[in-house]
Amino acid sequence: MRRFMRPIIAAAGLLIAFTSHGFAAEPQHRLVIQVDQNDRRTMDFALNNVTDVIEHYRGLDQTVAVEIMACGPGLHMLRIDTSPVKERIKQIRETASPSTIQFSACNNTKQSMEKKEGHPLEMLPGTTIVPLGVVRLLELQEQGWSYLRP
Repeated sequence: MRRFMRPIIAAAGLLIAFTSHGFAAEPQHRLVIQVDQNDRRTMDFALNNVTDVIEHYRGLDQTVAVEIMACGPGLHMLRIDTSPVKERIKQIRETASPSTIQFSACNNTKQSMEKKEGHPLEMLPGTTIVPLGVVRLLELQEQGWSYLRP
């Protein structure tokens, strides 16, 4: 019987160690930031907020999940051909761990732009396409996410 208990006790000890050092499976904090303007200063401000929040919680040995939801004219932030901040986005993705960052694009906006421009749009690598940006914002807030609009 003791032989079977050792692995269970060891696993429980590891679980306690990981969760007490900020490595819990679920982030302790969740923030969604809406970008709905095709304005470099607004995009930079949103990315500054992302960096500051991640660094703040890293200093406390805590994690944060951040999502930037781009819709309307703000979709340019995530377009390969028009993003003025694509290098910053790449850098933030590479350094966010153990926190997480997701960049989401409103498919409704994407389809409208594609129809108007007459060609498919390519998003930055790793961009998540959501059906409707406003619904994504609503659902995240219903799940307890904090909302910010720079």
